[in-house]
Amino acid sequence: MTQTLFSETGSNRWRQRPKMVLLLLFVMAFALWQVGSWKREAVLDELEESSRQELRRYVLHLQGQLEKYEFLPGVLASNKSLVHLLLNPDDSESIEALNLYLETLNKLTGTLDTYLMDAEGLTIAASNWATEKPFVGRNFSYRPYFQEAMRGHLGRYFALGTASNKRGYYFAYPVRSENRILGAVVIKINMTPIEESWKDAQNELLVTDPDGVVFITTNKSWRFKTLSPLAPEVQTRIRKSRRYGDEMLESLPISKLETRGQNAHVIRINEGRGYYYLVQEESMSHAGWRVQILTRLDNVNSKILNAVVFAGLFFLAVVLLLIFWIQRRNRLHEKARFEQRAKELLEIRVGEQTRDITEANVRLTQEIEQHRRTESELQRTQNELIQSAKLALIGQMSTGISHELNQPLAAIRSYADNALALYRRDRRNEVEWNLVQISELTERMAQISSQLKLFARKTAGKKSRVSVTAVIEESLQLLSSRILQTRIEWKPPEEPLYVLANMVQLEQVLVNLIGNALQAVDTSPDPAIVIEVSVSSDAKTVSMQIRDNGEGIPDNLLVRIFDPFFTTKEEGQGLGLGLSISMRIVDAMDGKLTAQNNASGGALFTLALPAASSEDSMVFADQVRTEAP
Repeated sequence: MTQTLFSETGSNRWRQRPKMVLLLLFVMAFALWQVGSWKREAVLDELEESSRQELRRYVLHLQGQLEKYEFLPGVLASNKSLVHLLLNPDDSESIEALNLYLETLNKLTGTLDTYLMDAEGLTIAASNWATEKPFVGRNFSYRPYFQEAMRGHLGRYFALGTASNKRGYYFAYPVRSENRILGAVVIKINMTPIEESWKDAQNELLVTDPDGVVFITTNKSWRFKTLSPLAPEVQTRIRKSRRYGDEMLESLPISKLETRGQNAHVIRINEGRGYYYLVQEESMSHAGWRVQILTRLDNVNSKILNAVVFAGLFFLAVVLLLIFWIQRRNRLHEKARFEQRAKELLEIRVGEQTRDITEANVRLTQEIEQHRRTESELQRTQNELIQSAKLALIGQMSTGISHELNQPLAAIRSYADNALALYRRDRRNEVEWNLVQISELTERMAQISSQLKLFARKTAGKKSRVSVTAVIEESLQLLSSRILQTRIEWKPPEEPLYVLANMVQLEQVLVNLIGNALQAVDTSPDPAIVIEVSVSSDAKTVSMQIRDNGEGIPDNLLVRIFDPFFTTKEEGQGLGLGLSISMRIVDAMDGKLTAQNNASGGALFTLALPAASSEDSMVFADQVRTEAP
């Protein structure tokens, strides 16, 4: 029943979902379109304002450059030497003097050319009189600036020089004598420096004449192009005045896309890849020019895209939150609807699971208890094996120990008999000396028995700071009865070394390893055992190496020598537990025990243990052992 209800609810929801998805997609598309439109308007408004300020700055700069030279031809026209030359055009001395004067004046003012024309348009003196193409003798009556000056006004004109082919702006002013116009004085300004100073990575600037011809621009490919196709009569007039020389005056491929205010609009110039520009313009009425600034809209599209992406992510987050809230609400409703119906079934299942869990807990408790008993038994067995190995080693040492004890006992008996005889003879001094010898021999016997007692006792396994030198020398002392003909090469380290270990267990491991080495060199002609101590490069590990010159370990048995009950000795000489137990003891002390063969013969056992810090408690070999027996 529950599954059926869920299926019916899910089916209704799936039937309604396509409509909801379509509605959300429509709302999202409309919202993103609105965001894109708003962002585009905001960016264009900001760009329009900044470019308008830039345009105004360029216009003021251009006006200032023109006004700086506007007064100059009027000042020159009042010079009496110009009037005198126009009245006496055949005076060669006056012409030569005026040429020099105009040349000097041209250099001082920074103009491109300065020259004097008579009433017929013939140049009679010029600043470039000494160049390859001087203006002297040339007639420029066809130029509009001359015609305007002859009408009594200040002539202004931009054109390419017919002789120099250089762009320049011309100022022409009439030269008068008694209200009669005798000619005109002309100065030409170089516009190239102004154009170069306008270069801007973000904007393109251009200046057009009244006919719409671009004559100043930061984009060289636009120079002498038109903003719109010229009418035939306009082209004829421009060519007649030779204003732009032989330039073709082709129109730019401009598509106007949008008008923004009176003097701003968006265009596309279809050159190469084609770019979109925001164009603003301002008029210079006294010169008849129009200055325009074109700002590329590449950054506008990226900003719009960023705004749309951000809005899309925000809208998506809102939709996801809304979906999450709706799903959560539906889940809560479904939970409330089916909770009551599933309660009885849940109680039955809980009861069954409770019984299963209870039974499982009982079984688990029994298994845990069994594991604990097994672990305790294993630990007890391991300790007994360790103790048995120690006792077995003591048994191996018993012959030597008996020899060590028999000698003092025989001496004690001899000294006692001597003391009795001397006592009867009343030789007290000699009796006292014999008693002292007996005391020293009993002390030696007690030392031997105490070493055996300490070695045989059980240990709690607690680790502490142990002196490496002390534990090695203690182990050699325990085995002194077996070290008869064997040469022991052992040199304590110059600096005291300490390891973190249990001293009794470490002593047992060393006694076992040295004892095995003694057995290995029994058949050697020159039995020798070498004991060396070293420290790792990081001073974290101390290694003790025990090397013998016996027959070594067969290579095929090296991997098995640490296995329990494995031995290479003859029957009756061992159970094969010594190395296995030593391995377990070393592992418990976080150390490592390895075996290998020497290159020169014999076996090498390496015992590596963690070095002890100064904070660890110190234990010395001669310290009284306080662990429980």
